[in-house]
Amino acid sequence: MQPPDLSRITVDQIELPLLKEKKINLYVLRLDKIHPVISGNKWFKLKYHLEEFKNGRYKGIISFGGTWSNHILAVAYAAKLNKVSSIGIIRGEEPAEFSQTLKECINLGMQLEFVSREFYKLKNDEQFLSGLKQKFPGFYIIPEGGAGQLGGKGATKILQQVNKNDYSHITCAIGTGTMMAGIANSLSVGQQLTGIPVLKGINDLKVQFTDTIYKDKLSCCSFFYDYHFGGYARHTRELLSFMNDFFKQTEVPTDFVYTGKLAYAVSELIQKDHFLPGSNILMIHSGGLQGNASLPEGTLIF
Repeated sequence: MQPPDLSRITVDQIELPLLKEKKINLYVLRLDKIHPVISGNKWFKLKYHLEEFKNGRYKGIISFGGTWSNHILAVAYAAKLNKVSSIGIIRGEEPAEFSQTLKECINLGMQLEFVSREFYKLKNDEQFLSGLKQKFPGFYIIPEGGAGQLGGKGATKILQQVNKNDYSHITCAIGTGTMMAGIANSLSVGQQLTGIPVLKGINDLKVQFTDTIYKDKLSCCSFFYDYHFGGYARHTRELLSFMNDFFKQTEVPTDFVYTGKLAYAVSELIQKDHFLPGSNILMIHSGGLQGNASLPEGTLIF
């Protein structure tokens, strides 16, 4: 099994009539090229969790996710790579037919434990976590999405893959917010970070990020809440059509959970003159393309 290879990362410049019209340069940091499974930001968010696992001499890994979770699949692969056991706590009752993601997790040796959606909401509760530790002694628990202090620490390494001072603006999607926090804390002076939440009902993130983003960095962050397209992992025909058009014009594939919504938002914000002429924008491609397999065949052209 091959580990992730950071040398595969590229920065692709996007050429679109809109960009020329607005006198803006747009680049995509292709973290999706790191690895077909531990893709995008997953490697960065898992990096220090895996180091903690090794240092603590645990015998296995437990983590959380849904039936198409990029994170769960990445954990399963990382555990297999390190020749240790893994357990996935999966949101929802056991389905009659497993998703392709869960089938791949099983092939990688992950044990799946299905819990109700109500029970799953307790995944950060100390009593719930204590119960897991008793049921699976000696296992290291990674929060959903690789979140937490160690996940954020790993995300601070993302901008080290480029000469970050070449860019006036960084843009990224927001799920758990772990990547956003890590990138924010590694910004250069004067650099701006634009975050696009992909979950419905999120607001006032500047308050929520108070404990994870340094105060001087938080003042450089802006958030736009209207690009969730119905909520987490939800999509519309408009979004899917945009993703196909974006690929036709740029040859950059996106996913409908994170990067498709991000690319749509960035395009619209450019159209609305949120970014001044002369801006150099770096858009973070956080991977997650495997989730597109949940769409009907032929929905996307890539």
